[in-house]
Amino acid sequence: MSTVLVLGATGKTGRRVTALLGSTARPASRSSITKFDWSTPSTWEQAVAGATAVYVVPPDNPVLLAEFVPVAVKSGVSRLVLLSMRGAPEDDPFEAAVKESGVEWTILRPTWFMQNFDEDLFAEPVQHGELAVPAGDGVHPFIDVVDIAEVAVRALTEDGHTARTYDLSGPEALSFAEMLARIAAVTGKPVRYADADPDEFAASLRKLGYPDEIADLVTMLLVRISTGEEAHLSDGVQRVLGRAPRTFADYLDSSKFA
Repeated sequence: MSTVLVLGATGKTGRRVTALLGSTARPASRSSITKFDWSTPSTWEQAVAGATAVYVVPPDNPVLLAEFVPVAVKSGVSRLVLLSMRGAPEDDPFEAAVKESGVEWTILRPTWFMQNFDEDLFAEPVQHGELAVPAGDGVHPFIDVVDIAEVAVRALTEDGHTARTYDLSGPEALSFAEMLARIAAVTGKPVRYADADPDEFAASLRKLGYPDEIADLVTMLLVRISTGEEAHLSDGVQRVLGRAPRTFADYLDSSKFA
């Protein structure tokens, strides 16, 4: 039976990929039974030993991914599925590391995650009744991470996805104000949206411990929403799964808000 190493196994996509794979999954993270730490290369070889495929949630530093890939390939890995992001440039170093691996690869480029509202970056502000981000009145087709996980599992376990890049989005582009209104309708607790100054927002991320480059990247991606650059839908979920992506209403029904 094939073994799939799932990196970032405690994260939003990783734990769902692990659950869908079942017994074929080898979940790995700093806190999993299978230890894996991007900053500790001595953990890599043991984690990847015997695996035939890897779900790659990349590190912040592309150099580490470029160093990990040969270790995985030498160990016998024949398929890599990379979680990238919408708008990644064609010369993106993370994607290049996978494309130049010499083995089968698939790249997933999703939009912002719906689960950010209850599991991650936006969760605490939403709980406190106000979310301020530099997205203006722009709209964006947030995606349910359940869809990302299902697409990833198909790419990890089925043929026909080699050398494919899938752009993944939800089925509707919504503004932050619209999404927060829908959350408030479910919880019965008002939550206000405020447009934030980009520099102030980036500074707030740094105070939370985000490295400078990540704080700047997150801010830039939100500003792109404000300009309308991120309003378009993508058809990757339909192409791989043969169904429409889950809606924001679907997400709310299964979220911590329900």
